Amino acid sequence: MSSEPIPAEESGPRVTPIRPQSALDRKILQHFPGLVVRKDLTNGLKQNAVVPTYVLEYLLGQHCATDDSEVIRTGLESVQRILAKHYVHRNQAELVKSTIKEKGRHKVIDKLTVELNDKGGYYEAEFANLGLKRVPVADDFVRRYPKLLVGGIWCITDVMYEVVEDRKASPWQIDSLKPIQVASIDFEEFLKARGEFTTEEWIDVLMQSMGFNPEMFGRRAKLLTLMRLIPYCERNYNLLELGPKGTGKSHVYAEFSPHGMLISGSEVTTPKLFVSNASGKIGLVGYWDCICFDEFAGKDKKVDKALVDIMKNYMANRTFSRGIEQLTAEASMVFMGNTQRSVPYMLKHSHFFEALPDKYIDSAFLDRIHAFNPGWEVAPIRHELFTSGYGFVVDYIAEVLKRLRMEDFAGTYKKHFEVTSEVSTRDQIGFEKTFSGLMKIIYPDGNATATETQELLTFAMENRRRVREHILRIDDTFKRHDFVFRPSAGGVAITVLTPEEVQYPTFSGPRAKAPDLVSAEFEGVGAGGAAPSHSEAAAVEAPKVPIVPLGPRPGHVVVPENTKGWSYRRLFAVHLAGARKITIRDPYVRLFFQARNVMELLQMIHELVPEGDEVEVHLITQMDPENGLRQEENLTAMMNSFAGSRVAFSFEFDPSTNFHARSITTDTGWRIMIDRGLDIFQRFETGPFSLEQALQEARLTRGAEISYLRS
Repeated sequence: MSSEPIPAEESGPRVTPIRPQSALDRKILQHFPGLVVRKDLTNGLKQNAVVPTYVLEYLLGQHCATDDSEVIRTGLESVQRILAKHYVHRNQAELVKSTIKEKGRHKVIDKLTVELNDKGGYYEAEFANLGLKRVPVADDFVRRYPKLLVGGIWCITDVMYEVVEDRKASPWQIDSLKPIQVASIDFEEFLKARGEFTTEEWIDVLMQSMGFNPEMFGRRAKLLTLMRLIPYCERNYNLLELGPKGTGKSHVYAEFSPHGMLISGSEVTTPKLFVSNASGKIGLVGYWDCICFDEFAGKDKKVDKALVDIMKNYMANRTFSRGIEQLTAEASMVFMGNTQRSVPYMLKHSHFFEALPDKYIDSAFLDRIHAFNPGWEVAPIRHELFTSGYGFVVDYIAEVLKRLRMEDFAGTYKKHFEVTSEVSTRDQIGFEKTFSGLMKIIYPDGNATATETQELLTFAMENRRRVREHILRIDDTFKRHDFVFRPSAGGVAITVLTPEEVQYPTFSGPRAKAPDLVSAEFEGVGAGGAAPSHSEAAAVEAPKVPIVPLGPRPGHVVVPENTKGWSYRRLFAVHLAGARKITIRDPYVRLFFQARNVMELLQMIHELVPEGDEVEVHLITQMDPENGLRQEENLTAMMNSFAGSRVAFSFEFDPSTNFHARSITTDTGWRIMIDRGLDIFQRFETGPFSLEQALQEARLTRGAEISYLRS
């Protein structure tokens, strides 16, 4: 990173302790020297300075882009001193002004917005935190950094003060101005370094660069998170994400890149967004790569119908008009909002767009959305989700994504697959743009295997299908069709469904079927008897013939990753009911949360046993080599807790070394094979008012496969 550092002159607060590096950290540092930073340093600094992440990491990249603990320590102190001395807090604006007056000049870190003074014919700047207005700014700065005119940018600015004779003139002057961003990137070097990482490693690098701990996310959750980056690397990409509060939907658009603009959905006008007919000034779409409308949902929002109409034309054709003149732009549109309803409720009673303002529940507008990211699958933000590992300085990866806007990978899947179903032009554009964006992010050289291509194509089709299926609920003039593709060389066709269609077939339109006590909607085994991935499970078309519930029967269930509505009762109750002896075999009931899973299963079994009856439940597990004493204490406490109840619980430790399979067997002849054991839920927030703690159905799943066998 080439930049001119600000001198550090004052002492700062205590630095963050240095953490041990992972193998991935060492690999990032080896192949991207000087372009990475420890992400926990950013989080520590943000507590004292309300500036975007890319501003902080720009400074950290100058001083701390290394694995040398001493350099990091001194570099962090330097950054803290720089922020203490030059970052302008609003409540200290007058003190900073006084400093500039007394010294004659002073560097400040602030957000600048520039406007043209029509009468004077010159440009004037406004400092967001310092509070200075109408400060003359040289034309050269505006020509070099046109984003100063639309929304403003964070800068390191050398401000001078000099008393002038003309009282109408400003005593404040801007001597130098430098946007806080990476000067340039070597794209070929980036591609070369990317080749040193496996796909799994690279996805984890990107997750850490976004500030997340990849160990806390499954594969699907990572793809859902990375999809938020597509608007930065794909031109004119339209993304909608609706979900619960607190899932970090807008974080990446507020903090991740200097090329994105986050605005409130109710605070935008046609002149501000597109063009002012009075002045001829181009709006935000002409200067930003990505515009995110935060808090887009809400029935009480006032919406300008004319804005909706011009937005529809822009989202479809990249054009908008000023009088008789047609203008074009490349900004992607992102719409973020909160939903209050559960997924099954919306499926049963309405549609996924119900939270939007009425004027946006317009089939023509919604059909221009390329992908619907299911925000309800994203876990609420918690401290443990954030990483303390190394990731790219966000401004560097932002520049890489901007460079990738020049590429087009929309048709690269055709090397391996062909779409065999009838799809509309907008459907095809939608899933191809999503596919192209994910290819750029994960495989920036455009090379992916057939298996990797299938994963992204299935995922892209799913997110466009979600748009199509719910448009059909509000406009029956749209034609219904499937999303089907097959290998170009021949093979089994894959029909793509959304996870909610598979999980709630009763509520999902033409593929509805009666509820099945074995949850057979997830039946199916991948090629060669291998366990199907989530994408394969989502591609299994539900039977069109209603299934009559027959009680417990053999079958196979795939619990998809990142879904809700699952519980031990739904998965096991019908097969455990009536048993008098139940044996649980699981070598990994060692940690607290694993013991808690057993406790919750015992509670469910207790509810199944009629009053006056009793069932014996025996756990066979292995002793934890490091914390065996605590493990035994937990299991003993559980055994004592159920003493005298309808469940007689006991346990033993199996010393064998080849104990891996996890199962539940009953004296009624059932054997339930579980690949994950009882550990099917993601970590969740606990506490007396946590719904996830009280109800398993409210938790996100990790994904699991369960087979029901009758002996």
